[in-house]
Amino acid sequence: MNELKTAVRVSRLYETDFYAWTVDQARALRRLRPGRVDWENLAEEIGSLGRSDKRAIASDLKIVLEHLIKWKFQPERRSASCSDSKEEHRDRVARIIEDSPGLAGTPAEVLEGEYRKARRKALRDTRLPESRIPAACPFTVEEALDPEFLPDGE
Repeated sequence: MNELKTAVRVSRLYETDFYAWTVDQARALRRLRPGRVDWENLAEEIGSLGRSDKRAIASDLKIVLEHLIKWKFQPERRSASCSDSKEEHRDRVARIIEDSPGLAGTPAEVLEGEYRKARRKALRDTRLPESRIPAACPFTVEEALDPEFLPDGE
């Protein structure tokens, strides 16, 4: 009976939080080592499924931050394509987190690192002086991911 409850819980986890399921399944596979199955590499591959979603969140957040930087610090060059891209990448982050709520903290974890990358790219693209764009992220993670948020221009 205990095994049935566990199976139902694991199945529910797969449907409600894919990332947490991948972590749980990789851990379970590592504990088992029977037969000729390459358990370690199988567990590693399952674990990598969740890591790819974390990387996608970071990548999409970087693009959102690039657009927010350009919107704020180069208002004269605002465009519809910039707004569309920002919206698309915010939506991508939201969809990943909706599928895997266990990744909800990832944007906050990676915000500063992704901001540094976004800032470097924005400086190259805009050719603004380095002093114009702050070294520390001027946006909160909530602002960055809020579909309604647009920073005021300087």
